[in-house]
Amino acid sequence: MKIVITGCNGQLGNSLQTLLKKDNSAIGKIPEVYRDCDIFPVDVDTLDIGDAKAVETYIKKVHPDLIINCAAMTNVDGCETDLELADRVNAEGPKNLAVAANEVGAKLVHISTDYVFRGDATTPYVETDECDPVTAYGSSKRKGEINVLENLERSFILRTSWLYGLVGSNFVKTIRRVAKEKGVLKVVDDQRGNPTNADDLAYHILAVADTENYGIYHCTGSGECSWYDFACKILEYSNIPCDISPCSTEESGRKAKRPAYSSLRNLKLEETVGDKMRDWQEALKEYIINLDNAEAAN
Repeated sequence: MKIVITGCNGQLGNSLQTLLKKDNSAIGKIPEVYRDCDIFPVDVDTLDIGDAKAVETYIKKVHPDLIINCAAMTNVDGCETDLELADRVNAEGPKNLAVAANEVGAKLVHISTDYVFRGDATTPYVETDECDPVTAYGSSKRKGEINVLENLERSFILRTSWLYGLVGSNFVKTIRRVAKEKGVLKVVDDQRGNPTNADDLAYHILAVADTENYGIYHCTGSGECSWYDFACKILEYSNIPCDISPCSTEESGRKAKRPAYSSLRNLKLEETVGDKMRDWQEALKEYIINLDNAEAAN
C-alpha cells in the first residue's frame, strides 16, 4: 500500500508516520493492511496543495492507494487577515487532492474542525447537524469539506478539535512554558470543547480508512471541558506550580470570534468502526509523561 501524508511535519502528520511504522498505539494495533506500507510524507516545502497542477503531477507520479490530508492553515486569527491564503490552503487544497485522488482511484481522508459549527449549542454536535461557521477559518474549512465531498466519492472527512501532539506547538506546550516562565496564568473559561490526543486521532483515521464507510465523522477525545479546565489538568499532571485563574473570551483579546460550545459526539465512529477515543484526561496524562521523557532526552 502507498500512502501520501500531506502536512507531514505537523502534529497529526508526525503521529500518523510514527503509528504506521510501529503498528501499535495506546488504543491498540492498527489494521494489518498497513503493514510494510510505503509512506510518502510531504509538506508545503515539497508539495503546495493549493497548486492544482503540482498536486495532479505528484499524485499521478506516486499513484497512492490512500491520501491523508493533514495540511491546513490553523491560525484562526491569521485566517481573518489573510482570507486568500486561508481559502487556498483550507478550501482549494482539499479540492485539488480530491480531484487528483479521483483520477488515480485513491481514497482520501481529509481532516476538518469543530469550527464549522456556530458554537452556540448546548449538547454535543453530531455529524448531521447544520454547519454555520462564524470565522474565516471555519468558513474555509467548511468549503474544503464541500469540495472534497463534491469531487470524490471515496472520501472520509474527520472533524476534530483542540489537538495536541509531540511535535510542533500546541496549547499544552504553551501552558507549560508560560507557567514555568511567569508563574501566573489567565485562561478562558467560557469556551467548551474536546481536547484530542493526536495519536488517538491517528489510530481512528487508519481504522476508518480501511473501510468503505465514506462520509463525515467526528473524532475527538471523550468528555468535554473549558480551556481553563484543560489548563488546570495540564499543570496538575506536569507538577508545575502556577497561580492560574479563569477569564472571559472578551478579556483574552483574541481577534477572531471563537465558538463558545463546540463539543462533538463521535456518532459515526460509534456506528461503524467503534469509538475507542480515550477520556481526554487519561490521554492527556499519558501524553505529558511522553512529553517529559522526550524533553529529558533532548
